[in-house]
Amino acid sequence: MDDLQRILAIEEIKQLKYRYLRFLDTKAWDALAELFLEDASSAYGDGKYAFEGREAIMTFLRDALGRPSILTAHHVHQPEIELTSESTATGVWALWDTVIDLEHQLTIRGAAFYRDEYAKQNGQWRFRSTGYQRTYEEMEPRPGDSPTRLTANRFAD
Repeated sequence: MDDLQRILAIEEIKQLKYRYLRFLDTKAWDALAELFLEDASSAYGDGKYAFEGREAIMTFLRDALGRPSILTAHHVHQPEIELTSESTATGVWALWDTVIDLEHQLTIRGAAFYRDEYAKQNGQWRFRSTGYQRTYEEMEPRPGDSPTRLTANRFAD
């Protein structure tokens, strides 16, 4: 693989990760599912939420984040992508995320490092595995009389 091919592959993997986050935050479940290999695995929250197979991963994500009362913002930075062959790669990403749970009146913020494995199948990079380990997580109540108010919600009725 020459230098240009390596740069293009790394950029394609970055785009894969960015789509993953956008589809996750916009609850675009069908589009998100297409980013995983059928036999993919995940280990979220230090492995507390580990799943084998695309369908199991998607069931967890839909159940955990699919309600309109759950709002999320996931941001990744500082990618360290290593091509291990022409069709496989690994990646480490710094994560900063916020979850607003309107039902339970909580805001959850945290930082973590994602560790991913990728495989190129039929000309497209996909997730073979993904997951993160937290460096920290904090929860803060959202009292009803707080001066902080949610002024926009894409998922509200």
